[in-house]
Amino acid sequence: MTKRGVRVTIRFDVSDDQRTPFYLRLADAIERAIIDGVLKPGDKLPAQRDIAFDLKVTVGTIGRAYQIARERGLTTGEVGRGTYVRKHEPETAKSDGPALLRNSTVDSIPGPESGDAKLDSTSAPLVGQADEIASVYAAVLRDSPAKALDYVRGVPESWVEAGAEWLATGGWRPVNENVVPTLGVNAAIQGIIATATRPGDRIVFEDLSYAAVARAATMIGRAPLVVAMDEDGMLPEELERCAARQHPRMIFLMPAVNNPTGRTMPLKRREEIVSIARQYNLLIIEDNIYGKITDVDVPPIAALAPERTFFVSGLSKSVAAGLRVGWAACPRGQAIRVTVAHNQLTGGRPYLNMEVAARLVLSGRAEAIRQAVMAEIAERSALFDRIFNVTTTGQAAAVPYRWVSLPAPWTSPAFQLAARNHGIRIDGEDEFQSVRGDRAHHCVRFGLSAVGERDILANALEVLKGLIDSGSITYVSVA
Repeated sequence: MTKRGVRVTIRFDVSDDQRTPFYLRLADAIERAIIDGVLKPGDKLPAQRDIAFDLKVTVGTIGRAYQIARERGLTTGEVGRGTYVRKHEPETAKSDGPALLRNSTVDSIPGPESGDAKLDSTSAPLVGQADEIASVYAAVLRDSPAKALDYVRGVPESWVEAGAEWLATGGWRPVNENVVPTLGVNAAIQGIIATATRPGDRIVFEDLSYAAVARAATMIGRAPLVVAMDEDGMLPEELERCAARQHPRMIFLMPAVNNPTGRTMPLKRREEIVSIARQYNLLIIEDNIYGKITDVDVPPIAALAPERTFFVSGLSKSVAAGLRVGWAACPRGQAIRVTVAHNQLTGGRPYLNMEVAARLVLSGRAEAIRQAVMAEIAERSALFDRIFNVTTTGQAAAVPYRWVSLPAPWTSPAFQLAARNHGIRIDGEDEFQSVRGDRAHHCVRFGLSAVGERDILANALEVLKGLIDSGSITYVSVA
């Protein structure tokens, strides 16, 4: 801690029991200090970097000890301000974060259940939306209890209208009759693939993409193909070569924001892809799940080629992943077929979730949450830039993850294991390779949004930066 510029150290009496991990002994020492009155309610614990230096351990070790103290109910964290001994009376968080965050307590923002820092997810960060969503759930259960607890027999027009509004982007809005409400974006994509392709058909993916789509498609007999990409996305000449030789049926793209690279495909490249798709009669799935939180002001491929493009998006990255609600805008005449395939694959849509999502969108609450989410991601992006000494500009600054190149001799699997042994979960490059190939990118993805508190994220990023800087020569596996 610091008082008038002078650093003050709290000395914790850490047990010498070598059989117990150090972070557990430190958590016990914090608890004893609170019981003995050394730490009083409202006291701020030392910065984790400072105490790590004093105790000659890693910042990650201190972070795990602080997390356990929070889980025991001993401390609470104020986002961006530090960790404090919990007061006995209820206390509302005082945050300088997004407006929605100021309406809920920080204690409602939990850390990862496993105790690990969860940087392998990009779900929407917690910005106080739980209270907003809970009130809508209560209203739906009060207004339509029978429907909310039964199977869905039809699709209300409000669900379709909400989908058309949420899917609108880049000056384009789908026609209502072409919109299909779905049980999330993944369910929408698999319903489209089942509808528009047959077993044995080939689907083209970018060299780096959301590989879960390819793996699920493989399970129902479709064959993934990979085409090289550059800074602007899929290479048109490589796509044309693939189309001429392999005769694929469909392309899967994330042009607004590619996962994992964070790249945005410019309009010219989109037009080139569309031209080739028309020449070889290729259908297109355009996944805009991350585009919704980056405000990419470029016409979507669906606007350039509505006759062959299925456009999908949802709420998981911008409102709440647990709602499991998405929508698909289909080419004319395809909506009913996608609806049938979606229902057969998923069992149908839950009325409760779909109605809540529609009310959130149509009332403007979803948009308010989206704005708060974007503001929080911007803060976390700036945090990453500061720790890694980089400057992220444009749309990439709003992306809730970073694609990080590893210096030699690190490999992606080795770095992923090293991070895991420090209590940090990240995604290796294998998660984004649709087919097994010979090329190694030596990259990993750090998710910035799913960790509950910024100080935990900062600690994890500091550890990861230290691993990168030290090199794998200093790493010994303990797995």
